[in-house]
Amino acid sequence: MTYDLFDVVVVPYPFTDRDSSKRRPALICSCAENFNDDIGHSVMAMITSAKNVAWPLDVMITDLKKTGLPSQSVIRMKLFTLDHRLVIKKVGTLGLKDQKAFAQSLQQLIPL
Repeated sequence: MTYDLFDVVVVPYPFTDRDSSKRRPALICSCAENFNDDIGHSVMAMITSAKNVAWPLDVMITDLKKTGLPSQSVIRMKLFTLDHRLVIKKVGTLGLKDQKAFAQSLQQLIPL
């Protein structure tokens, strides 16, 4: 399966203090042509409930319908790389307005 920049997927999030995991949404942050397809992994950002305590650079998702998410959510700058074999499913794609907001937040996190 190919995953591309701005796809919203469901992955098993591990917890560092437990041996268990839960299914959670994540945003693909890396490009299929330049990275993902070559190694079968993607860089991802955590997506969490907007009800949780805010973190610096959280990005509110405004177009929930396009993402396939059921409730108000934010993209959190908790970045990780995950093997595609662990992705449970793709549920949607980040809308254009939200893509721009995420790109601005990422630029603040990693100013290149």
